[in-house]
Amino acid sequence: MKKNKLGDSDLMLSEIGLGTWAIGGGDWGMGWGRQDENDSIASILEALDQGINWIDTAHAYGFGVAETAVGKALKEFKDDEVIVATKCGVLPEEDNKPIRFISRKTILEEVDGSLRRLGRDYIDLYQIHWPVPAENLVESWETLQELKKIGKIRWAGVCNCWERELEELQKIAPITSNQPMYSMLERKIEHAVLPWAEKHNSGVVVYSPMHSGLLTGKISVDWLEKLPLNDWRKHKTDHPVVSPLHSKDGLQAFLILQNELRLIAVEKGMTVGQLAVCWALNQSMVTSAIVGARKSGQILETVKASEKTLSPDETNLIMKHIINFEKKLNHGG
Repeated sequence: MKKNKLGDSDLMLSEIGLGTWAIGGGDWGMGWGRQDENDSIASILEALDQGINWIDTAHAYGFGVAETAVGKALKEFKDDEVIVATKCGVLPEEDNKPIRFISRKTILEEVDGSLRRLGRDYIDLYQIHWPVPAENLVESWETLQELKKIGKIRWAGVCNCWERELEELQKIAPITSNQPMYSMLERKIEHAVLPWAEKHNSGVVVYSPMHSGLLTGKISVDWLEKLPLNDWRKHKTDHPVVSPLHSKDGLQAFLILQNELRLIAVEKGMTVGQLAVCWALNQSMVTSAIVGARKSGQILETVKASEKTLSPDETNLIMKHIINFEKKLNHGG
């Protein structure tokens, strides 16, 4: 698989990275339903066998569940060259639901926990998960620089940061990478974040190129009913990613879009999910796209997206359908 250099670092990331949000299980407020650890480990090993050379995880994903599975898989894979990225700044409340919070004190506690669960002496890329609260962001970024100096992390990055925050942190130390959401249905980073990254030689690793499963080509009329009760997409009705599909009109408009995307994908010999990942990778400033897998076989399909490219005409046709879909949502039909 093609590899790209991550910003100012010496890390060469495979064009597709394995995301572990979904293998964090379903009991932490932003889970995807019950998850078997053996399935998680098998998924990770399969991804590595397919040429994916880096894994993105976080303390938040099941509050240690995903990192533990990654650590066990890496021990079995026995390859110290696998690049591991994890995150700090989302903590459990008393009911094990997530709360975004960064500070020097909590980060120093989190990094040691992550190292222990991952079974590693250092973390290749350590990222601030969310810049919340804003007043602690500078202190937290300085803390990551301290961790870099003492060797607990090799490179420091951020997630979900916009231009103003990036500018503020860049004055302290170069930002190796930013991890924002990016998909056909979430393109805000094109206006300022991607140009900023290009100007400052900062890497961009995007998450949810398949829009949290909505751009897999597998959405049906009864998709909500089929979701387990502890899948966040079922109960986060106001979440911008899934809210359109929580209304009858929004779901119908989306199913039309899904069919239009499927026609393009078939012409390319692809699935809709592969098309979505390929679309994200088509953006020149995207270093790597993070995709998830919960059981064996899923990643075998997704990795093929790295073998494809889109022509300008195909990209324009995709955007025409996306814009029509967005107009239907904004105008109610």
